[in-house]
Amino acid sequence: MRITTAIPDGAAVQRSAEAAPPDSAAEASAAPAAQPAPAPLQSAVLQPAMQALRAMPEVDLERVAQLRDALAKGEIPFDPAKLAGLIQRFHASEQ
Repeated sequence: MRITTAIPDGAAVQRSAEAAPPDSAAEASAAPAAQPAPAPLQSAVLQPAMQALRAMPEVDLERVAQLRDALAKGEIPFDPAKLAGLIQRFHASEQ
């Protein structure tokens, strides 16, 4: 069986699995009626994340490189304790 899940950006994910052969002829003839396919996982879980991602601004990679270089040269002060506190405060507010 092959399942294809389309992602909004046009990519597709395919998964394959082999169906197990029935144990007896009775099971083979008593196949269940067609059941509706369950809702795709992306609808319930990924859609809010995809919407949040689309709402975020684009990353300016040139500016990121400039900041990385300035940090490496010591031109921008870096306080790891302050960063750790900000990360902890951010994650504590998510609960």
